[in-house]
Amino acid sequence: MTDAYPRLSLMVFSGDFARVHYMLVIASAAAATNVPVTVFFTMKAAHAVLADEGWHDLAGEDGRSAAETDNGYVASGVAGFEELISACAELGVRFMVCEMGLRSLGLEGVELRGDLEITPGGVVSFLADAGDEGRIIFI
Repeated sequence: MTDAYPRLSLMVFSGDFARVHYMLVIASAAAATNVPVTVFFTMKAAHAVLADEGWHDLAGEDGRSAAETDNGYVASGVAGFEELISACAELGVRFMVCEMGLRSLGLEGVELRGDLEITPGGVVSFLADAGDEGRIIFI
């Protein structure tokens, strides 16, 4: 069976919380409209899928931490990080984390979130998953 829409593959490289957050907005919106989605976390963005709230190590905005930035979003009626990543999982978004990115940051072997199915891999795996007809966005 083929997907009705080409796969949307989001490679998030940035360790900036706002970029990771908005990538989750894009992923959840696409998945909610029946677009198959893969999210590939690499380099500092890999913190988003580390256990024990590793996403708190992402860079916040305006001198605030990622958690403070997230709290500000939630207070203004915007979905927070945990709500978005859970929605992505429920909507069938595929999560991948770059083995090279983890290794380069000294995070190889660090525990990943247990509430998500996360596939470790590399750029070749990511490109193969995107397929010939897939669309790739680099964030």
